[in-house]
Amino acid sequence: MVVGTLHVTFHLHDNRSLKGKRKIVKSMVDKVKHRFNVAIAEIGSNDKWQKIELGISTIGNDRRHVDSSLMNVLDFLESLYLAEMVDSKTEIFNI
Repeated sequence: MVVGTLHVTFHLHDNRSLKGKRKIVKSMVDKVKHRFNVAIAEIGSNDKWQKIELGISTIGNDRRHVDSSLMNVLDFLESLYLAEMVDSKTEIFNI
């Protein structure tokens, strides 16, 4: 069994409130859930209105497939242009 995780950090330049941040986070999460078969959630910086931290995970039998799925999600999130991606970290575990 192969488990892949992706931690992505975004910066919101023009945002001025937590309400605006929540709207963007909800949009990102809903679009990823609709398009990909992965788990996604906001995992940190909940009270910071200019920073978004998302955690994405997937599981499979093949390491290449898991890595490819996470990279597709990362490319998709970047292509949305809802926020500036400042960091991403991928980890893949064989269990």
